[in-house]
Amino acid sequence: MRGGVLAALASVSALPLFAETPSLGLPLDCTIGQTCFIEDYVDVKPGPGQGDYACGLKSRDGHTGTDFALLDHAAMEHGVDVLAAAPGVVDATRDGMPDTPYDPSDADLLKGRECGNAVRIKHAGGYQTLYCHLKHGSVSVARGDPISLGEPLGKVGMSGQSNYPHVHVTVLKDSQTIDPFSPAGGTECGADVKGLWQTALPYARTGLFTAGFSNAVPEFADVKSGKARVTDSARQAPLVLYGHLFYPQTGDTLSFRAMGPNGMIFEHFARVKQTRAQMFRAYGKKAPAGGWPTGLYRGYITLARDDGTILAVRHADVTVR
Repeated sequence: MRGGVLAALASVSALPLFAETPSLGLPLDCTIGQTCFIEDYVDVKPGPGQGDYACGLKSRDGHTGTDFALLDHAAMEHGVDVLAAAPGVVDATRDGMPDTPYDPSDADLLKGRECGNAVRIKHAGGYQTLYCHLKHGSVSVARGDPISLGEPLGKVGMSGQSNYPHVHVTVLKDSQTIDPFSPAGGTECGADVKGLWQTALPYARTGLFTAGFSNAVPEFADVKSGKARVTDSARQAPLVLYGHLFYPQTGDTLSFRAMGPNGMIFEHFARVKQTRAQMFRAYGKKAPAGGWPTGLYRGYITLARDDGTILAVRHADVTVR
């Protein structure tokens, strides 16, 4: 999140006496690799481009937090608690923003509120934690409330500048963003480090750049450029779901799952046969007799290790007209 978001939330001064350096717990009620995963880390690369603390690709240019994501939208609808990562006092809250997918045309409308529904907690030693994109109507704490480690703050949502259910957690020290995996700066190049966390959180450099729908198995160049993606499709056209992977390993598994107005239209599993720097895979179906029913179709691609540990999920939507 950008500095304007933080400035939009007022501050409190009173604090109970806690440890000067926070020891952070998991900020949502899930199990990493099973019911949630870390989607993006703080961008530690100055200037254009991005890089995470482990010298990997799991960040976005200028990204200032750690994104803990759910496996699908159904999990958000069911309800998953966002938890206080450390004890402190509620500094500010915001609620009332809808859980609607972000579109770049909304940028001006969301200016200063990119964080969506949010809670900010003040800790001793000049530390703060900010929790963004909470579910509409779910914020359960108020400014000035004392907060204990693991206390529920709200539910995971996708309000503000978000198009997938996750909580974006920013850690600040003296109003400056820091990376909780590498609070002193620098990179660890692949190590599962403890940083400010109570226990080291797992890191894997393997992930998904994107997922999309197309009307045929696309060319790799079109996948990488974005040309392959369709967001509107005819009733008689095939529907093909594709995923663009980085650093997949031999034995990793991909699941393709697509749902339409009448339920599941296909589910498919594939295994990575050879470790690569990049690759894409696709799966789809021809339209049934009479064509696809009109409406919204949503596809999920899940990337996992051969032991079932979930590394990444990407989704795509297409409207059949």
